[in-house]
Amino acid sequence: MNPILTAAALMLSVTPVLSQTWEETLDEARGQTVFFHAWGGDQRTNDFIASVGDEVLERHGVTLQHVRIADTADAVARVLAERAAGREKTGGSVDLIWLNGPNFLAMKDQGLLHGPFVANLPNAQWLDLSEGSANTVDFTVPVEGLESPWRLAKFVFNYDSARIAAPPADMAGWLDWAAAHPGRITHPDPANFMGATFLKQALIELAPDDTDLSVPPTDDSFAKATVPLWHWYDALRPNLWRDGRSFPENESIQQQLLNDGEIDMTMSFDPASAAAAIADGLLPETVRVHVPQAGSIGNVSFVAIPVNAAHKAGAKVVADALLAPATQARMQNIEVLGSFSVLDPAKLDATGQAAFAALPTAPALPALSDLGAVLAEPHPDWMTRLTAAWQDRYTR
Repeated sequence: MNPILTAAALMLSVTPVLSQTWEETLDEARGQTVFFHAWGGDQRTNDFIASVGDEVLERHGVTLQHVRIADTADAVARVLAERAAGREKTGGSVDLIWLNGPNFLAMKDQGLLHGPFVANLPNAQWLDLSEGSANTVDFTVPVEGLESPWRLAKFVFNYDSARIAAPPADMAGWLDWAAAHPGRITHPDPANFMGATFLKQALIELAPDDTDLSVPPTDDSFAKATVPLWHWYDALRPNLWRDGRSFPENESIQQQLLNDGEIDMTMSFDPASAAAAIADGLLPETVRVHVPQAGSIGNVSFVAIPVNAAHKAGAKVVADALLAPATQARMQNIEVLGSFSVLDPAKLDATGQAAFAALPTAPALPALSDLGAVLAEPHPDWMTRLTAAWQDRYTR
């Protein structure tokens, strides 16, 4: 039997059922207001979310309310509190959350997530959802359809090429560079995810070869894996900005330090952040993007629906709208947001491919091929332990 014809026949057999189910979702969603709890610290992201709100209101009668939060844990805590107050299956005030790995794991373990729902989103057809793909794991934790991808994140360094050559090829190389340029680099406080990512990138490169970062660490495995990291950091710290005794609160503040000429390098989880900041007049035009030679940490940003969300149908409509090829192409447009798409180019139809092919470029905007290998995020427990250990060692 021809496998291509068989696959096509299967698609035809299931499409009417999925379409009917989605039509029911659209009918239920019409008139709903979706409260989307998402980080609000970047205006371009806020504007993009607002534009998606305009789309779902016009097309489906769904109102999107962006609840801007500083910490995802705040939204998780609200879901927990409301469930404890008796709103276990519905009536919750959080309809959709932009989740990160540790908070996803916490919500999944506590049964706080609705789903699986992703496979039934019409625009999921453009995703690579094969086992082990970036869209199916969140910080090594299987997603299992409980959250939907919407943007690709990858750790990069942004540096001013007018002041320095390309940064060191690996994390170990920062020791010599910092010693030769004291006070010219820093990192956000590891209480912030960007500072924690800086430590994780170093851990991945410096840990003993037999370290398995995909599983939760024990006391012994954590101690063994981090010995090289702390030796490295002890040598690096005295040559950091302000002698390593004060740290920017977040990447936005560190970016301002780069713009002011106080430091020569900053970092981001958005490869397009440098080009976007240059366009907004927030960084010099000479800033460029650097990725370690062996690659850097990468992951996918997801949205999830709490188990007690009051407006689950509307939340699904928003999650699906975020995956529309035209929306993903607009998101990747450096003039709009510049975040890389989660869609599989090989799955796109001609219209979708044309939308991406027409996107503008910029000198500080790397191509996908420039970003190197994607290093998998360690299990969330590694970050929890890393940040706690850093605080214990360096903030007393």
